[in-house]
Amino acid sequence: MNIWRSFIVGAFASLLLMTSQARAEWHEASSDHFVIYSDSNPKDLNRFAEMLEHYHQALKLVTGRDVERPSPSNRVTIYVVGSERTLRKLYGDKSANIAGFYIPRAGGSRAFVPWVRMRSGEPDFSVTVLLHEYAHHFLISSSRFPMPKWLSEGAAEFFASARMNKNTLEVGRPAYHRGAELQYARRVTVEQLMDPEKYKAIHGNNLASFYGRSWALYHYLSFSEERQGQLTNYWVAVASGMSSIDAANKVFGDLDGLERELKGYLRQRSIAGYKINKDLLPIGPITVRQMSEGMDAMLPIMIRSQRGVTEEQAQELLPEARAVAEQFPGDSGVLAALAEAEFDAGNSGLAIAAADRAIAIDPTTKHAYVQKGYALFQQAEDADDPSTAFKAAMKPFIALNKLEVDHPLPLIHLYRSYVQAGEAPSESARLALERASQVAPFDLSLAFNVGMMLASEGKIELAANVLAPIAANPHAGGQAEAAAKLIAALRAAPDGIPFGISTSTFGEDDLLEDDDVEPSEAAE
Repeated sequence: MNIWRSFIVGAFASLLLMTSQARAEWHEASSDHFVIYSDSNPKDLNRFAEMLEHYHQALKLVTGRDVERPSPSNRVTIYVVGSERTLRKLYGDKSANIAGFYIPRAGGSRAFVPWVRMRSGEPDFSVTVLLHEYAHHFLISSSRFPMPKWLSEGAAEFFASARMNKNTLEVGRPAYHRGAELQYARRVTVEQLMDPEKYKAIHGNNLASFYGRSWALYHYLSFSEERQGQLTNYWVAVASGMSSIDAANKVFGDLDGLERELKGYLRQRSIAGYKINKDLLPIGPITVRQMSEGMDAMLPIMIRSQRGVTEEQAQELLPEARAVAEQFPGDSGVLAALAEAEFDAGNSGLAIAAADRAIAIDPTTKHAYVQKGYALFQQAEDADDPSTAFKAAMKPFIALNKLEVDHPLPLIHLYRSYVQAGEAPSESARLALERASQVAPFDLSLAFNVGMMLASEGKIELAANVLAPIAANPHAGGQAEAAAKLIAALRAAPDGIPFGISTSTFGEDDLLEDDDVEPSEAAE
C-alpha cells in the first residue's frame, strides 16, 4: 500500500473513533509543567497528564535541551472544553476548521482543546494539535536563537506525531495527519522552503503543503547518515546572521540534489523514528482533584473569560458569574473568578471587593491578587498623584511575589508601575522585567518590551538579540514585522533609539488580536 494512502486511512479511522461523552464533574490535574481542567473521567485525565509529562521529557531527551522548571502559575493551563462546536464558538469563529488553539501569555498560557480520548492506537487529532503547540512552547523556551519558519514548523510537526504506548513513547513517527497534503497538494520545493520570498511569490499565503514538506525535510535531515549534523549547522548559520537561503546553500550544498533525496525518502515504505522506554522519561507526581461545587459551576464561565473577551462580551458574561458567586459566597476560587469577570466588564471597584473577599477566605488565592492588582493599576491611571497610586497598586503584586517568587506578573508590573507613573524605572525594575522574560520566553509581547527597554538604554546588540526570535517567529504576525524594522533601525543608529515602553502590549485580559492567538496549523 502506498504509504501516504495509509496515512489518510489512519487519520480517517481516528476521526471515526472520536465520540462525545456525558457531562460529569470538573476535575483538575496538576503536574510539573501542566494544569489541566476537564469534566472527563479522572483516570483518563491522569493518563493525559502523564502522557504530556512524558512528552516533555522526550522533547528534552531528543533535543538535548532543558528548560527551567516553571513556577506554578507559569505552567501551561489546558482546558478540555467539550465538543469541536464548543471549541469553535470559544475561538470566535463557528466556521473555523480547528482542533485546538493556544495563547502564550506570561503567567497565563492557555490551551483549549475538545474532548480527548485516551486510547491505544493513533492519538486523537486534538492531541496532535496540542503536542504541536507544546513543541513550539518548549523550543521557544529552550533557545533564544531565531528559527526560520520551515524549521520551526518542521520541528513542531516532527514531535507532534508522537504516540504513547503502554511502556514506550514513539517520537518522529510519520505525520499521518499530513498525508493528504503530501500526496495531493501543490508541491513545495526545498529551495522554496529556504527562501520565504520565493515561496511567497509562487504560493502566496497558501500553506496547503508547507507544513507537510517542512516535516518531511526536518525528518530526513534528522535521520540521514549522509547529512548528519547539517540541520544543526544550518540553524547555527542562520542564528549567526546569515539568511536562510544563504545558510542552506552553504550547509546543504546543491538544493536540487537535496530535493531529489527528499523525493526518494518519501517513497520509502517505512521511515526511522525513536521508541523511548518510559523508564528514560522520569516524571514528577501528578495529582487529580475534583473541583468544589462552586468551581464546578464557575469553570465554564472562567474558561470564556480566560479565552479573552471584549468589554461587551464581558458584560454579557457578568450576570452568570455573579449568580454563581451569590450561590457560593464562601468559595475563594469562585470569588477570584468573579473579580476577573468584574474587571473585564470595567468594574474595577467591584473587582477589588471580590478579590478582597477571596483573599480573606484564603490568603493563598493567587488569582485574586492578580485581579486586584489589575484593577488597582486601572484606577491608578486616573489618579491625581500617579506615583503614589501606582506604588499602592503594587501591594497585591508584592504579596503575590511572596507567595511565588518567579510569578512573572509581579515582575512585569514592578516595571510598569514606574513607566505608567511617568518615572524612570529603577535598576531593580529593569532587572525584574528581564527576569520575567527569562521565565516566560514564549510571551513575545513581553520580549518585545524587553527589547525596547534595552534599546532605550543604548544596548543595541542585546536588544537586537532579544528581538531576533520575534522577527523570525512564524506566528508573530505584525509583531514580527515590527521587530524586524526595529532591529534595522537600531543597527542604523549607533547611539540607540530612545524608545519608551508601550504598556498596551502588556494587555491583561482584553480580547487578543489574531496575531496573539495561535490556532494550530495542524488543525487547518
